Amino acid sequence: MSRRPNLFIVGAMKSGSSTLHAYLGEHPDIFMSEPKEPCYFVDRQQIESPAREVVEGWGFWRGEEHYLALFDGAGDARIVGESSTNYSKAPKMSGVPERIVRFDDEAKIVYIMRDPVERTISHYWHAVGQRKERRDLVTALEQEPHYREVSRYAFQLRPYLRLFGADRVRTLTFEELIADPLEVLRRLFEWLEVDPGFEPPTTDRRENVTPAELERVRGDGKLDELRESPAWNRLGPLVPGAVRRWGRRLAAERVDRSAEDLERAGEILRPAQLDETEELSELLGRAFPEWATLYVGET
Repeated sequence: MSRRPNLFIVGAMKSGSSTLHAYLGEHPDIFMSEPKEPCYFVDRQQIESPAREVVEGWGFWRGEEHYLALFDGAGDARIVGESSTNYSKAPKMSGVPERIVRFDDEAKIVYIMRDPVERTISHYWHAVGQRKERRDLVTALEQEPHYREVSRYAFQLRPYLRLFGADRVRTLTFEELIADPLEVLRRLFEWLEVDPGFEPPTTDRRENVTPAELERVRGDGKLDELRESPAWNRLGPLVPGAVRRWGRRLAAERVDRSAEDLERAGEILRPAQLDETEELSELLGRAFPEWATLYVGET
């Protein structure tokens, strides 16, 4: 009989969920899914291509049986979990908390957060790396609300708190995890009711780190779409290497993340994010002094 997950790391994207997933999976009483992000509880039409094609290829949307097969190797693990950051991307991806609570209203929810300025900018660079974002950083932040919506932590958390109750929802920050992973994990293991004395063998790991340089698609992206097409996959190997490199330079440019206008990006993000962090502090009854980038210029 397949095991059913009773732990969900729901986000936030680019806040260390991959690192946390890896740490938890090393505990002998915890089984974490592979792949990490099945996204089973997301309406598949709300996931953009090519991610939709990837997840559809895993087959989980064919039904619960296929999803539960992810956890066949859980054995006698007390905690069986998965981590899908698409579970906290409202309003773009809606209805997820309601689907999870119908699946298991006694599940435990973990939500890891990060300095919202840094997280929002990192989200942008992730989209660039996925070849889904062609605009420069400042223009994208001004024009695309989704980057900022994912950093509205109180907004994302409220449905989980309402549906599962505060005792079943655990929050932590990326900065806390990096600064003192053993203590953060000890408290988390204690909450999960597994051996809190277990120490993962490697607590200096960082998963899914964004590289310093990426390729950003140029123009309207049509040339890049051609380069990624099935026809090019068939014909590309027949084209001389110099021509392929020339086409790649035309389709995308190398960009250094540090060369973007980070000061202006911060000016765009901070006013609303300061208010949202105050809202989050009231919701959770704690402050977030570790989010230093958020408070630049504040007195």
